[in-house]
Amino acid sequence: MKRQTLSHDPAVQFSYLSEKKKSLIYSETLEVLQYTGAEIHHEQARNLLREQGCSVRDKRVYIPSQLVKRCLQTVPPVTTVHRWDRKGRVHIEPYRSYFGPGPTCPYFVDPYTRERRRYLRQDAAHVARVCDSLPEIDFVMSLGSISDVPDGLEEVYEFAELVQESSKPVIAWCYSRKHCRYIHEIASAVAGGKEELRHRPIYFFYNEPLSPLMCDYNAADKLLYCAQHGIPQIFAPANTSGATVPATHAAHLVVTLAESLIGVVLSQIRQPGSCIIIGGTQSVLDMRRMIFTYGAPELSVLSLALTELADYLELPVFVAGGCSDAKITDTQSAMESTFSLHSALLSGANLVHDVGFLESGMTGSIFQLVLANEVLGMGRRIIRGFSVDDRTLGLEEINNVGPGGSYHGTDFTRKMSREHWKPELMERRDYEAWKSDGAKGMRSRIRERTLKILEEPSRRKDISSAVQDRIQEVLDKAETG
Repeated sequence: MKRQTLSHDPAVQFSYLSEKKKSLIYSETLEVLQYTGAEIHHEQARNLLREQGCSVRDKRVYIPSQLVKRCLQTVPPVTTVHRWDRKGRVHIEPYRSYFGPGPTCPYFVDPYTRERRRYLRQDAAHVARVCDSLPEIDFVMSLGSISDVPDGLEEVYEFAELVQESSKPVIAWCYSRKHCRYIHEIASAVAGGKEELRHRPIYFFYNEPLSPLMCDYNAADKLLYCAQHGIPQIFAPANTSGATVPATHAAHLVVTLAESLIGVVLSQIRQPGSCIIIGGTQSVLDMRRMIFTYGAPELSVLSLALTELADYLELPVFVAGGCSDAKITDTQSAMESTFSLHSALLSGANLVHDVGFLESGMTGSIFQLVLANEVLGMGRRIIRGFSVDDRTLGLEEINNVGPGGSYHGTDFTRKMSREHWKPELMERRDYEAWKSDGAKGMRSRIRERTLKILEEPSRRKDISSAVQDRIQEVLDKAETG
């Protein structure tokens, strides 16, 4: 088995699927890959699969179960992506969860006017700065798709903004292999060269197949590029029950897992031992309104199940959480995002994205990110549990205080209460103190915290002028084609 000793011991673990259910879903997935097959719209990828014993008929490829099982054995159980300032990392291993935004929302909540508008290049910088400042947000994505740069280069400019404004790992994406190269060049400049980047990667690459059971040319091309260059990558379908996959959760998971395993097989054929993370955004189609719903409980149900299936196969997983169908940061957005964040924490999902999505993924909001930071702080405290040992049982303290005494002000209390979680946004003062400070509600406190972050110095000052010049050279080259 690949599983290594964990570097941490989670106190709380959540079980959703029985071993029998996981086994049935996996066995049906293998049957789909072998007998239904998948369309692979990339000749080199089809040839690689043919050489490994797959049956190929035109673009349809039938992947035998023994090949899937063999490829699963070479996926690394642990992957580390570093901050470029070397002050932290995202360490992918079982039951360790990391959280961050998602990409591609066409609209954005302006943090100053609070109006919904098209997403701009400056917004990517603002999102990165907020992510960099929030301790419970672990990686960076854009919360939008830039509308004021040359068409087709949105994701390249996006990456350039994110990586300069935050030292936390970035999850990048793009449309083509050529743009993969531009992003890789920018990352290499920031990391100190291509060899240093391979040794200490500072970003993940996010890629999607098409559903149902298709891998288009660009998805396969990018997947092979990342495997070749040692870029940790996510290959994760975004599926909708009743639209791109069947309406039952069990069948939904079979198709989603099959599509994810196409990426596993191709990456391991191209470069055994390369990092591949499965999963994706899974939810249901609201049949009354015909929208993919980000706030539905089914999003959590499917993410929980997919996380357990990934762990069953000893694979890292990428799911959604912290998102909402609400249009503004309000009670609905708080309820929906909290449920999915807490479910992800309980399940131990590795990478949880789309934190900050509103309006069913159409609008990004850094107010939601700031709210989620508070929710995650509370949630992480809950799942951390507590120690039971001679130090924490406090028998000497109990004996010293005795019946009818008070523990307030003792050395033991002063020392141990430092471990209690301390909120940044939650209001705990008495009524008079709260009222004298303006009687501010949660939305006001979130806005104040957000604007305060945006006034902090930019991280660009920590990047040398030579590196910034190199990033601009890559952007200029991308514009000229």
